[in-house]
Amino acid sequence: MSQPIIIRKEDLIQIRFPKDKVLQSDLEIKIRDRELEKALSLGNLEHGKVKLTFLDLSCNIYQIETTIWALTDESICLKGDLLLPKRAVLSII
Repeated sequence: MSQPIIIRKEDLIQIRFPKDKVLQSDLEIKIRDRELEKALSLGNLEHGKVKLTFLDLSCNIYQIETTIWALTDESICLKGDLLLPKRAVLSII
């Protein structure tokens, strides 16, 4: 994987996300979802930040550092009413 482009979470509104899942295997998706749950707990209990690496529609790799406020079946909810589709997320650090 090449180095991600580091952006501010506020820049998410300018990004177009892929319509399809970026992770293909069920195991990778389960691991990502488990890591998101851990990151949610970290954010709610300790206000800790995580790094989310994701793809845009053109397959550019981006990374933001943020606190996860909530999760839905389809999205990651961030401060400022920002949403990041789960389907676009490659990894959580």
